[in-house]
Amino acid sequence: MIRWAIASACALLALALVAMAGGWWTPWAGRYTHGVDVSWHQGAIDWRTLATDDVAFAYIKATEGADHVDPRFAFNWREAAAAGLYRGAYHFFTLCQPGARQAANFIAVVPREAGALPAAVDLEHMGPCQRGPTMTDVVAEARIFMDRVEAHYGVRPIIYTTREFHDAHLGQLQGERFWIRSLGVEPRFRESDWIIWQHHNRGYKRGVSGPIDLNAFRGDAAALAAFASTSRPTT
Repeated sequence: MIRWAIASACALLALALVAMAGGWWTPWAGRYTHGVDVSWHQGAIDWRTLATDDVAFAYIKATEGADHVDPRFAFNWREAAAAGLYRGAYHFFTLCQPGARQAANFIAVVPREAGALPAAVDLEHMGPCQRGPTMTDVVAEARIFMDRVEAHYGVRPIIYTTREFHDAHLGQLQGERFWIRSLGVEPRFRESDWIIWQHHNRGYKRGVSGPIDLNAFRGDAAALAAFASTSRPTT
């Protein structure tokens, strides 16, 4: 009996580890609403199939820096909507170009549509710039970016980051909403501020041929709908 119990416990542990590695289960994430984030790295996505695999929303990379546009953004943006998913666009913020120029790049690419999720700005990397100087005041330039994006879309962007980057560089950004990368462990962050949790960076979902980031929205389907309803339509 004891041997059977030990074997059963080991089998359950092995199953849990396989599940976590495969991306279809992360402790504590199941109580939230599930989504993904994607870029050109995922290649061609079958969005209708993906939408059937416990995915309610998607954040899609649109731009990076002052001049880069993700080559698959337009397709992903259109097809995610056609598949019935809530979707939002995100910008990878670099330290090589002013926030105003980066905001102009994002605004030129991402449609202003009712029902879209609030824009997101990815602030997580302090590496050296290949061209041009690294900005000296990250918070000031990030605020310029967010202010201009908010003025255009009518809703404040959320900030994607890690706890480590936040504590080192973004502590002055009070009153913002955060999308926290915390793999496998629920974010230890200001409880009132984080709204999305990236809990897996190599998950697997039907409709995507390789690994994909998995996220949890802190709320139910009604809360997600309310979160998406703040963007204003094109006028």
